[in-house]
Amino acid sequence: MSRYFMFFTACLLVLCSALTAMAAPFGKIDAPQLSERWFGIYVNDERVGFYRQQIDKTEDGYRIEGNGSVRMKVMTFSKEASMRETYVVSKSLSLRSFDVEQTVNGTSSHVSGKVSSNAIQLKSETNGKVSDKTLKFKGDVYPGPALNLYPLMRSVSTGSVYKLQAFDPEELKIKEVQITVLGEDKTAGGTPALKLRNNLYPFVNNDIWVDVQGNTLEESVREGLVITKAERPDVIGPFISGWALAKKDLIYDFSLVRIQPPIKNPEKLVGLAVEISDWNEALPLLSGERQTVEKRGSGRVAFRTGSLTQPPPEAKAQKPTDAQLKPAAGIESDAPEITAQAAELTAGTKTNEERAKVLAAWTAEWLKDTIADGGSALESFKSKSGNCQTHTRLYTALARAAGIPTRFVSGLVHQEGKGFLYHSWAESFIGERWVAVDPTYNQLPADPTHLKLLEGHLPEDMAPIITIIGRIKITVVETAY
Repeated sequence: MSRYFMFFTACLLVLCSALTAMAAPFGKIDAPQLSERWFGIYVNDERVGFYRQQIDKTEDGYRIEGNGSVRMKVMTFSKEASMRETYVVSKSLSLRSFDVEQTVNGTSSHVSGKVSSNAIQLKSETNGKVSDKTLKFKGDVYPGPALNLYPLMRSVSTGSVYKLQAFDPEELKIKEVQITVLGEDKTAGGTPALKLRNNLYPFVNNDIWVDVQGNTLEESVREGLVITKAERPDVIGPFISGWALAKKDLIYDFSLVRIQPPIKNPEKLVGLAVEISDWNEALPLLSGERQTVEKRGSGRVAFRTGSLTQPPPEAKAQKPTDAQLKPAAGIESDAPEITAQAAELTAGTKTNEERAKVLAAWTAEWLKDTIADGGSALESFKSKSGNCQTHTRLYTALARAAGIPTRFVSGLVHQEGKGFLYHSWAESFIGERWVAVDPTYNQLPADPTHLKLLEGHLPEDMAPIITIIGRIKITVVETAY
């Protein structure tokens, strides 16, 4: 019971984006499907983690990339882990090279290596200590994410047993694994599948259900105590985006966007230009008077903010809509408590800028900043706590109650010494232009490291973050002070 992290990395092979019912008998397949899949991890029906994996074709095989996080407690065993992994394999799925970063119960490690002449030459770094190691073997060795696909790329039939060697990047060992084909079955949700079983974990069954193309549909450890199941992006998306915007520990390492070079003196910054790579082109490019965004080739976009925006900040702003002055789900700007508080705070102010500053400052002070979402504007007004989304809902409700058109936005913000994290803030229409207001950090205008990606406060509005989270990279092109 000591190998739960490998539980969700060893068995998940990203092969297709849809969960389809079986339309043909099981048989040998020539190659995996190439696309992205998401998985939810559950203990006693509670979501405790997630995993994303993608396979791409290389010149002589495939590249399997994956990342995810899990936090679980089962009886006396507990584990917190996050991982980013890349495996390059041959057309038969045998391992060629790998690069794995992981943090398990607070201990970070990075291991990389190549396979040559029946040996793995690897370099391992744990808490700053670097070591080299050679693992010798005979035959072929396979990465964990290929185990469930392996039988379908051979002659598969009920009762077939396969014995192979698997590389474990956490224990830096090569393990003997036995995979048994139990026959046609159905997942817990009723999807036709081929059921497999392996002995990856001692003393317990590890049961897996795959479809005719080798896609993992579900995995069960200890008769359903721990379940991993494939989920559509639109189903898991709101959870992932919500966790990222809340900056939960579960997803922190996964969602942190590291940058090069570092931003010096971010508190003095007045303008910023960055390039984001591995961008999903289905996302909108939201340009305005405080930010301009443009494509720079396949999967690359350029953001310019603050004094570096093009066109300049004086450009004519998009006029607010009626909806940006009205109450909405979770933004109860017409609730008596909200309207009374807004009136009290803005009494004596003369301009919308003065009103917005008062409301943002009050919200930042009123709400204790927490990881947990404090709920709607009215709920957080009473509980006095919440994360960045909570702060933004309450400020938006107060601003609309005070007659200031305001919209809820989400994107990325710089955290000194770390990189960029996903974040929510507001934009208020002040002086015939939209001004970024961050009621979590009490900034008006918000600093130029606020990169707006999406507008809207509902989970489905923020769910598209799933298309880039854990994938994008940011390069700082220019800074202005």
